[in-house]
Amino acid sequence: MLKATPAVLAILLALSTSTGPNPTSATYVTAADVQATLQKAPPSAVSDQAIRMVDLGGLGYNVGVSVVSRPKSSIQGGPVEHEKVTEVYHVIAGSGTLVTGGKLIGAKPRAANAPQVAALNGPSVAGTSVEGGETRRISPGDVVIIPAGVIHWFTEIQESLTYIVVRVDPEKVVTPK
Repeated sequence: MLKATPAVLAILLALSTSTGPNPTSATYVTAADVQATLQKAPPSAVSDQAIRMVDLGGLGYNVGVSVVSRPKSSIQGGPVEHEKVTEVYHVIAGSGTLVTGGKLIGAKPRAANAPQVAALNGPSVAGTSVEGGETRRISPGDVVIIPAGVIHWFTEIQESLTYIVVRVDPEKVVTPK
């Protein structure tokens, strides 16, 4: 616990540093916003769509909300590690097997101009597999916090999976929407 204290204090200080005016209103993402975004998703492919990415002004960071749908048995893409953006998943439907942590095998940086880099996750490294890591089945109601720098990968989708992703972008590497 003592080792984590300086890091926690540094994060709190960074998040509280004022660089301009603080926000004066809230941003709402309604159930209708989520459903409208899901309607745009192709039925047979993984879809990760930003609903909002908000610049929090004087608070010094961006926060985004996206919705992801992964059809049953779709394992598109491989493991990935986002260098700067933390993700929080809240599963609203379905189930899947998620691997987090471990060692990324076949690591290659994603292109800076890749759509997911600019609009969703910021600089990232993708791989072909993971050595080690923790494997868990996630299902409705589960929440998973994936800090920046932690490898993650769905290795199986048991039931078509839908989840909300909150992305915390302390370095503003993702374009606000």
